[in-house]
Amino acid sequence: MDFGQIEAFSQVAQRHSFSRAAEALQLTQPSITARIQTLERELGEELFERGGRGVRLTDAGSAFLPYVERILQTLREGRDAVDEVRNVQLGSLRVGSALTVSTYVLPRILNIFCHRYPGVDVIVRTGRSEQVVAMLLADEVQVALVRSLVNPELETVDLYEDEIVLAVPPGHHFAAAGKVRVAEAAGEPIVLFDRGSSYYGLINNFFRQAGVIPNVAMELDSLEATKRMVEEGLGIALLPLVTIERELAAGTLVKVHLTDAEPMKRPISLIYRRNRKRPRSVQAFVDTLREIYAVKAPVA
Repeated sequence: MDFGQIEAFSQVAQRHSFSRAAEALQLTQPSITARIQTLERELGEELFERGGRGVRLTDAGSAFLPYVERILQTLREGRDAVDEVRNVQLGSLRVGSALTVSTYVLPRILNIFCHRYPGVDVIVRTGRSEQVVAMLLADEVQVALVRSLVNPELETVDLYEDEIVLAVPPGHHFAAAGKVRVAEAAGEPIVLFDRGSSYYGLINNFFRQAGVIPNVAMELDSLEATKRMVEEGLGIALLPLVTIERELAAGTLVKVHLTDAEPMKRPISLIYRRNRKRPRSVQAFVDTLREIYAVKAPVA
C-alpha cells in the first residue's frame, strides 16, 4: 500500500468517478484503475461498486474511508509544518496577557523573541486573567500569559512565581530595620489597589489569615498610582515584586520582610489550547519562554 493508491482511493470516493479522479490527479484513467485494483487486492476486499450511474463505495470502502482521510490530513499537516519551518521568520503571533504581566514582564520577553524572529508580526491583547482565558478559548489569541488557572481545554506551563512584598518609602521607620511583623504593618496606613483584581483579594485574605484588620487609608484603581502614593509617604503597600524592581534599584521604594508570615506567591503561567496544532511562530514563542525560564518540555 502506497501513497498513490491512498490518494487515488480518496479522489474516486469524493468524485464517484474514475475518470474525474484521473483528471484531478492529472493521471490516465487506466492508471487510477490499476492503483485501485492493487489496493483492493492488498486489502482482500472490493472498495467500489461500478455501475452505469457511476461509482459508489462498498461497505468495506466506507469502513476504510475515515482512515484514509486521517492519513491524508496528517500528511497535509506535515507539509504545513515543513513550510512553517521554512518560513519561521514570517507570519503572525497573537499573544494574550494579564495586565501586570503585559506591563512589567512581557516587554523583556518580546524583546528577545522579536530579535530572533524579526519577520513575525506580534499582536498583544490584555485583560484580567479570566478575560484572557476567554480570548484563548475563542481563538482570539493563540497563546497567553496569566496567573495559573485550571481548565481542561488548556495546557498550562508554570513559568515563575509572582511574589507579593511589602513596600515602604525610604524614610519610613520600617525601612531602617528591613523587617516587621504583620500586625505592625497592618497598623500603618495601607494603600490598596484595583478592587476588581485578584491581587486585591489575595492581600485581603493575607491579613484575614493573620488575624488582623488592615488600616486601609486609600484605594486606587492603578498599580502605578499606588506606587507613587507610597513614594510620597501616603502609606505602605503590598505589591508584586516584579512591578517595583526599578523603584527598588533607584532607592525610591524599600522592600520590608514580614517576619511572621509565609511569602505570598502565585505562579504565572504560559497557556495554550490542548491538543491543538501550533503554528511555527507560536511554537517558537513557546520555545523562547521555556528557554528564558528554564522550563523543560514535556516528555512525549
